[in-house]
Amino acid sequence: MSDWQSAGFGLYVHWPFCASKCPYCDFNSHVATSIDHTRWAEGYRREIARVGMETKGRVLRSIFFGGGTPSLMQPDIVSAVIEAAGQEWIFANDIEISMEANPGSVDAGRFAGYAQAGVNRLSLGVQALNDDDLRRLGRMHNLAEARRAFDIAKANFARVSFDLIYARQDQDLASWRTELTEALSMAVDHLSLYQLTIEDGTVFAARHKAGKLRGLPDDDVSADMYFETQDVLAAHGMPAYEISNHAAAGSESRHNLIYWRQGDWAAIGPGAHGRITDQLQDRYATVAEPMPEAWLDRVERLGSGDISAELLSQEEVATEYLLMSMRLAEGMDLTRFQAKGGKLDEPRVSRLVSDGLVILDGDIIRATSEGCPLLNYVLREMAG
Repeated sequence: MSDWQSAGFGLYVHWPFCASKCPYCDFNSHVATSIDHTRWAEGYRREIARVGMETKGRVLRSIFFGGGTPSLMQPDIVSAVIEAAGQEWIFANDIEISMEANPGSVDAGRFAGYAQAGVNRLSLGVQALNDDDLRRLGRMHNLAEARRAFDIAKANFARVSFDLIYARQDQDLASWRTELTEALSMAVDHLSLYQLTIEDGTVFAARHKAGKLRGLPDDDVSADMYFETQDVLAAHGMPAYEISNHAAAGSESRHNLIYWRQGDWAAIGPGAHGRITDQLQDRYATVAEPMPEAWLDRVERLGSGDISAELLSQEEVATEYLLMSMRLAEGMDLTRFQAKGGKLDEPRVSRLVSDGLVILDGDIIRATSEGCPLLNYVLREMAG
């Protein structure tokens, strides 16, 4: 069995358009006044057919529509993508087909169409549970719309998740605790909870540099919010299975687990990054043209939206496995890591163990509860 098969094979589809650009976002997203949906559907079909030729006979465990704002897609496009994928790969009996969505009323109006097309899991970008913070985050929806969208989502999809951002401006521990309790009262089985980070090239980064992004919690308060998140969610039966993701047992994101467990995934759409292992067991990192019109033009003229397919060295594959698997509560399989050619610096690992930041449990190494909020440091030490 090829190594990637232990984690499975998925398809990522990137929809690059948004109604507006959020000030904290550094994803490949673009605001467009008009979109030729028919042309985009054909572009996706062509790319799926191309990658399908390279990966014949595989079982597809998941499809993930990300972005951008995929809930701006017409349901017909979503249906066309799923149908094209079914022509190229064998669908797993329990295939997970996820879509990211905004909670605005226009987006929610399409939810029934997405469900009919085959989407069975929705991830809502709620981000905050009060109107003031939603405005500060540049979100176009309000809390009432988010609640309505969530109710519509629950009526149409078997599995619903939503995202929240914490360590926001003027947020304290008590208000975050209240917000977590409110989120849990909405009867979800998956939550993605991200600490606000100031990413280079964003509007927030420019404001922060100019001293205009005031009221951000300091590191100690942010750490307290992190630990409070772990305690509250675990007490409600939704422990962290990944550094920022919490789920009830069996409700973990199967698509994201493919990434973190180092499976293979085909990636189509502007700026999409994929990983494909060929029949010789060589692993390639694929990167698509990031600009939407340029991507479509490449697909139509050249037959491929990818601008590179880099052969990864054995060391790169092993390091990537370390960096991704250590994000998981289950940790990294040392036997698998070593089979990839990976080597750990034993003195450094011993120091991490003695400092209480990682634990060795047979063939498994994982971050402790104290090590998780310091994961970037832990990874730097482990990667040498």
